[in-house]
Amino acid sequence: MELKEFKITVLPLRAKLLSYARKLTDAPEDAEDAVQEVLLKLWNKRLELNQYRSIEAFAMTLTHNTCIDMWRCKRNDNQSLDIVQAASPAGTPEQLLEIKDEICLMHEIINSLPHLQRTIMRMKDIEGYETDEIAEITGCGPEAIRSNLSRARKKVRNIYLQTIQGKRERRKEA
Repeated sequence: MELKEFKITVLPLRAKLLSYARKLTDAPEDAEDAVQEVLLKLWNKRLELNQYRSIEAFAMTLTHNTCIDMWRCKRNDNQSLDIVQAASPAGTPEQLLEIKDEICLMHEIINSLPHLQRTIMRMKDIEGYETDEIAEITGCGPEAIRSNLSRARKKVRNIYLQTIQGKRERRKEA
């Protein structure tokens, strides 16, 4: 499918996908993000779209799954303190707070990654997808998945270590 055909066939579905995504998400911005991600996936799969009986049905399914994935990520973010408390019930409030701060820091670092790296890292390290599954979903090749994952992990590690080192230096000064 070439650009012209894509514009004629897929882009008119945007309004319908957005309406559906708004019903599944809490915020209009999340719906916009989901639809944008779906359109990107459809563009990356444009050469294979002719094999689907209904491109609209495929796009709606992608939208549904993307919104569900977004909901799962948000749900996991909100449960982090509960997980910390369950993992170390004997910890002092100060220790629990430090662990929660570490988890929040990791979420911030991961959220600062470029979109593709963040998506791949979450799919691989948090949700447990295999490389081939991620490649199929994102439309990237397995080598690109491994490369982006490696870069993302390295960046997270470097930012984390810099942040921790900065906190230690500030404690020494105080």
